[in-house]
Parts: sequence; structure tokens; C-alpha cells
Amino acid sequence: MTDDDILKIFSNFDGRLREKLTDNHLPAGDEDYTGFAKFELTLKSLHHQISSYVSADRPIWSNSADAASFLNVVDELTSFIREWSPMGQDKAVSSCLDKADDLLQQAMFRLQDEFKVLMEPGTESLELSANANYSSESDDEEEEFDGEGSGIPVAHPISDYDIVIDALPAGIIEDLHEIAKRMVAAGYGKECSHAFSICRREFLEESFSRLQLQKFSIDENHKMQWTEIEDEIEKWIKAANVALRILFPSERRLCDRVFFGLSSVADLSFVEVCRGSTIQLLNFADAVAIGSRAPDRLFKVLDVYETIRDLIPEFGLIFSDQCCVLLKNEAVTIWKRLGEAVRGIFMELQNLIRRDPAKAAVPGGGLHPITRYVMNYLRAACRSRITLEQVFKDSVGIDPPSGSGGDYMKGDEIGLSSTSSSSLAVQMEWIMELLESNLETKSKVYRDSALCSVFMMNNGRYVVQKVKDSELGSLLGDDWIRKHTAKVRQYRMNYQRSSWNKVLGVLKIDNNSALSPNVVAPKSLKEKLKLFNPYFEETCRTQSSWVIFDDQLREELRISVAGNLLPAYRNFIGKLQSSPEFGKHSDRHIKYSVEELEARINDLFRGNGGSGGSRK
Repeated sequence: MTDDDILKIFSNFDGRLREKLTDNHLPAGDEDYTGFAKFELTLKSLHHQISSYVSADRPIWSNSADAASFLNVVDELTSFIREWSPMGQDKAVSSCLDKADDLLQQAMFRLQDEFKVLMEPGTESLELSANANYSSESDDEEEEFDGEGSGIPVAHPISDYDIVIDALPAGIIEDLHEIAKRMVAAGYGKECSHAFSICRREFLEESFSRLQLQKFSIDENHKMQWTEIEDEIEKWIKAANVALRILFPSERRLCDRVFFGLSSVADLSFVEVCRGSTIQLLNFADAVAIGSRAPDRLFKVLDVYETIRDLIPEFGLIFSDQCCVLLKNEAVTIWKRLGEAVRGIFMELQNLIRRDPAKAAVPGGGLHPITRYVMNYLRAACRSRITLEQVFKDSVGIDPPSGSGGDYMKGDEIGLSSTSSSSLAVQMEWIMELLESNLETKSKVYRDSALCSVFMMNNGRYVVQKVKDSELGSLLGDDWIRKHTAKVRQYRMNYQRSSWNKVLGVLKIDNNSALSPNVVAPKSLKEKLKLFNPYFEETCRTQSSWVIFDDQLREELRISVAGNLLPAYRNFIGKLQSSPEFGKHSDRHIKYSVEELEARINDLFRGNGGSGGSRK
């Protein structure tokens, strides 16, 4: 093929390309040396240089001069292919370009290998465990040494998540950046990203392992027993915070530095690095969200809910680009699903109260286990009041916060109500109504109406006390407390009426008789006294086995009984002693002195064994 033939072939190309084949580019002293021959010669030279680097049995980047030279040759080859590609319609040129592409591929594979070698982290980059920075500590109080007497590294707890991991030295990052630029320019951006992602994924997996977080499949997560999940939740919370606040931001920073100016590759690399670890965290949270609604799970579910909620801003910042948006959206979805789980748990608590059967009566009318369980449960739940207010604000949750950090959860920022009109207060009032209704049903098991009142008084008093000395008080409000305190007083009045009125009735003296002792028939007083003693003894014997759990309430009842009974008895005894029929011999008929009566009253409500019931 002559020069004229080649010129005809490329007659449609611009003057610059035609010029490449003219004698202007012939070697000096060789007029017959064509532009195409120069093309072949250049390619042959590039092939020789690149092949020597590709076949090298040691890392090219172990020598900075070799690394710079290799990159220069790669640049020349890339530029060479770019310049000649427009002339690829010619078969001869096309054949040479194929060879050039093969050579470029070899160069890219070697660059990829060099990239991987440079990406290999030192041990220092993996020293992030459940605790943070490592140092050698040997103070006077606690010294730990290995067999050779050197200080053992001691891990200090994380107190601040404002940490950035420099996984690689700045010089290595610069080398990686130079390689990445060449690979992306040559059309091998995905291969470069893949090499980067594999290495950094291994780093994250190792970090999670050091945080003692196990990797479970979706099926394994869903099949886990609750006791197993509970054991993992604390590890998960720690890992989630470290990942979203330290590891992932550090990976984002590393991606942006390695792929500086190559944003699309940086975004792709980051999502490939963090997707697996993020899905691992979210799958576990999802397993918690879709599990059983048993009431005893509330507090751990709240822990997971709060962790995801507080990390939503971090998800928004880290996974803001289009490649990662699905991960952010999935985090928000699981957060809302955890809120649904919390609401479901409260529904199950209500069902538990409804279904709790009356069964056998609690001995002595003491505290029922359901009362103690529900009230301690609600008190504990109200320690997370702000979170629960958010959960119950509406049936579908609220929009995720858009800012960063955790300050957005302050009550005034999410519009919480401090009165009993809040959604959470409505839930609590409804649970209280269910409990009260359940207790009233249980009280009917007692045949003695006085004991029925004691049972309701005990449980009502316990409920009011638990409300007053906890966050429940401010949640339900003063009106609720006053209303139920009044109910407890009513139960006490009912108790006194139904248990002591019979005894007091015996001591009543007709008004006409009270005007003059001489008018009272001795036989009537004597009969009243004979009735009083067995009535009193039977009442004391029965009520000594009854329980008043609260020391103050027990004392108040004793004082109240004594305050009603003792004056009436003292008056009765006075009438008896002043009667002419009994006179100085009246003491023979009086079994109890006023002091002895008071002592018997003080023995009331000791319960089985005299413990008076548990206050917890």
C-alpha cells in the first residue's frame, strides 16, 4: 500500500490526522519511512516497555521511579489509542489498534494488581474494636505485662464519635489516585472500583468482627430466639454507632480522596464498600421489628428504635447520592417498622391485662401480681417518654429528621405535649382503665365485702403511689391522681362500714337510755357485752390474716378503726360501770380493757407471717 493509497483512505479525516501520515513525521534521513510505519514502530516501542513492567515479578510501586515511568508509558499508550482511533476504519490501522487495546488491557490488569497491593491495610487500620483507641498503659494501680514484660495494649472506651480513620498513609492514597485516574481514563473505572471495594469491604467485615457483631442471613435473623437477639442487641447498638459515625464517614472520605475528580466512580465505590455492612445492620434491626409483640420485648425494641432514629441524620448525610439513596430509605422504613412494633407491644399488653383470669383470690386481699407487673412496666416505659411520645404521635410515625446529630429529639422540637392530652397519655389512661376493670372483676372472688374493699384499696393505693412518684404522674396529670386517690378513700370507707359497723352497732346505746344510766336495763347492757366480745374477736382473728402492703396505709387504718371503736367502747364500759346493777362488780363481766382492745387492733393486717405484703 502506497502513501497515496493511505491518503485516499483517510481523505475524509481532518488535516491534522492526514498530517500524521505525511513526510513531516518521517525519521530523519529516511524518506521512505511512512506515517503508518511510524505508527507501528511507536506501538512496538510501547509494547516493549509495558510488557517489561507487566511481567515484572515484584511490585512496580516498590520503586517510585519505576511507578512514575510505568504511568508515563500508560499515558502514552492511552493517548496513542485516542489519537488513532478515528482512523480505525482502515483494516491495517484497526488491526494495530486491536493490538494496542490488548496491550492496554494488560497494563490495566497490572495496574489493578498494583492497586490491590497498595490497598492492603497495615494492622493499625484494623485496630478498631468494641472500644476505641489503643495505647500501652502501665500505671501503678493496674499493670499488665506479657511474658517478656512489655506493656499490653489497653482499649479505652469510646467517649466521642468525632473520629476519622486514616486507613492508608497520604502517600499511598496519592499513588492510588494516580492509578485510578489512568484506569478510569482507559475505561476501566469499574475494575478499579471493584478492586477498591473488595479490600475495603474486608476491612469493614473485620471491624464488625472486632466489635463482636455476628453476621446472620435474613432467614437466620428471623429464626433467632429472643434470648439470642437480646444478647446481640447491645453489640449491634455499639456496632451501628461506630459504623455510621466513624467507619462509613471514614470510608466516604477515603473514596473521595482516592477517586478525587471522579465522582461517579467514588460514589459507586462507596456504596459497594458499605452496602453489605449496612444491610447487615438493617437486617438485624428488621428482625427485631417483625418479631413477637410480647410485652417483655418493649425495652430492647425501644433501644433499637432509638438507635436507628438517632442515626437517621447520619444515613442522610452519608448515603445522600443516588447510588446510596435506597439504603437511606430502607433505614427510614425499618425505623418506622420498629415504631409499629412498639405500638403492637402496647396492644399486646392491653390484651394481656384483658385475658388475665380472676382464678384464686390473692391471700389476704393483697397486691395482685398483674398490678405490680403493669405498674412497674409502665414506670419503666415512661423513662423513654420522649421516644414513646414520638411513637404514638400518629399511627404511621413522623417524618425523619433532616438535620445531623441527636439534638433534634428534644421534646419542644417535635411538639410533645406535657399534659394528659398527648397520645401517650391516652394510651396510659386506657391501660389504667383496663387494669382497674380487671381488678374489679378479680375483687368479686372474695365473698367478704370488707375483704373485697381491702383488695381494691391495696391495689388502688399501689397504683396511685406508682403514678405519683414517677413520670406517669406528669403524664396522666393531677386530676387523674386526685380522682383515683378519692377512689382509694372510698374503698377504705367501704371497708370500715362493712367490717366494723356490726361491732360498733352492739355498742350503741339508745338516746333515751343515754340520758340516765338508771334507765338502761342491766340485762340489755349485759347482752350487748356478750355479743360484742365474740364479734370483736372474730373480726380481729379474720383481719389479722388480711394484708395491707403499705406501712402508712396500715397504720392509718388501725388509727381509723381505733378512733371509731375505742371511744364507743369506752363510753359503753362507762355506762356499764355506772349501772346500779353491775356497780363495783362490773369488772367481772368486762373481758377487755380499752388498752387491750387497742392492742388487738394493732395486731390487724399482719397477713400470713405478718409481712404486710411487698411494696415493690
